[in-house]
Amino acid sequence: MKVSVLHRDPTSFLAVGLSVQLSLSEDQSQAQYGSSILGWGDRQWILCEWPFHLGQPIPCSVGMSCRLRYIYDGKLIGYRTEVLNTQMQPFPFLLLAFPSTLDEVPLRKHGRVLAQEPIVLTPVTNDRTSAQAEPLTRIGALLMDLSAAGCAVLLQRPAREFFMGMLVRVEFEIVGTGHVNNLTGVIRNVSIQADGTQLGLEFRFDGQETIEYRGWGGSVQKALESVVLRKHFIESA
Repeated sequence: MKVSVLHRDPTSFLAVGLSVQLSLSEDQSQAQYGSSILGWGDRQWILCEWPFHLGQPIPCSVGMSCRLRYIYDGKLIGYRTEVLNTQMQPFPFLLLAFPSTLDEVPLRKHGRVLAQEPIVLTPVTNDRTSAQAEPLTRIGALLMDLSAAGCAVLLQRPAREFFMGMLVRVEFEIVGTGHVNNLTGVIRNVSIQADGTQLGLEFRFDGQETIEYRGWGGSVQKALESVVLRKHFIESA
């Protein structure tokens, strides 16, 4: 799919605490790591958090090329840069080269991307988990596709156990970003497939959802928007 690329004044995105994502050219997994802007020198350098993964700083060295991306007004904006310096004390940070231009790619806000990841559903009644005195019913399923607004899941349970408007809490991993917990989904459609029952869920962001990832600095909703827009960007590049 062909996309249009615009150019934005590099100083327009600078803000201390801005949530960004970094991808390193030498990382074969093409993973995105959450970080945030700590400061900058005018058209010289940008200071950001050194992302951690599994309790350790991601491998990074001076001269390594990387891409910085962030979400703004429903668009994926970023630039290619390189690491000028790394430092662990007094806190872990990376010094990146300042951009000359930013690439801005207009993308659909709620575009869906394919997924093949495990997901866990827990039925909810009246916005409270059902059977308060009994163990929670956790249902394993397969995440089929994902958008910032919802997802489709496939599970090996009878379709009669689900109905439109039913609430579930979902838990799943956003690869390279973090683990989503306690996100509410409203069942909008139920269909019987050859390989199981498929549910279409619409996410409801009620403030109870969390994402477990050091340095992300954003909400679950922003994390979902980021991963969907990033995958669209990779597929369109």
